[in-house]
Amino acid sequence: MEYRRLHGWDVTPQEAIRLQRDLRARLVARDDGQPDFHTIAAMDVSYDKRSPWLFAAIAVMRLPGFQLVETAGVRARAMFPYVPGLLSFRESPAGLEAWEKLRTRPDCLICDGHGVAHPRRFGIACHFGLLVNLPTLGFAKSVLVGNFESPGRTRGSVSDLVDAGEVIGAAVRTRESAAPVFVSVGYRISLATAVSTILACASGYRIPEPVRRAHALVNRLRESGTEPPSTGSLFE
Repeated sequence: MEYRRLHGWDVTPQEAIRLQRDLRARLVARDDGQPDFHTIAAMDVSYDKRSPWLFAAIAVMRLPGFQLVETAGVRARAMFPYVPGLLSFRESPAGLEAWEKLRTRPDCLICDGHGVAHPRRFGIACHFGLLVNLPTLGFAKSVLVGNFESPGRTRGSVSDLVDAGEVIGAAVRTRESAAPVFVSVGYRISLATAVSTILACASGYRIPEPVRRAHALVNRLRESGTEPPSTGSLFE
């Protein structure tokens, strides 16, 4: 799959912060018409922050039956230091290498990380969504910034994630009595659609099925320590 070359990756942390602020103005936090997502992809990037190597995997699944359509994974050298709040500059290049291997363009992408629920309102789901020009949302198991009231204990309960008086995401109960997860807008999607997409992808587990599959794939890639020779072959 192709993507947009919006900037170079050889930047300092100070330059990365300026890019976040500039690119934030290009975000679209609404649905493009009536969303009709049949194929959902999830991306996960894993690494030891003391190591120069990153591992990225993308899993594409078809709803509603969670049929695995395609996977792609890479091993890549980090080009940016580990700096909290700027992790998209460390992780996105590896994710883009995996993205280029895909033959199937999904309808929507879930990034394992935050979108606008970020101190500068520009987490990896925003950054990566702009690059691939796809409806993208952020999914996280913990809060980076903001406060929330615990949602009801039944599946589907939701409460606002708020920072400085602004709703930046939602706490969502994807499984009865399980800890909530945190959903935020990345690009070309509304918060309501982001929440409904996560719930549609959560089938009996706290973690949505595409994210579970991408996480399992990236762990297998880390264990192997090498890049798969062709799209999906490591995981089939």
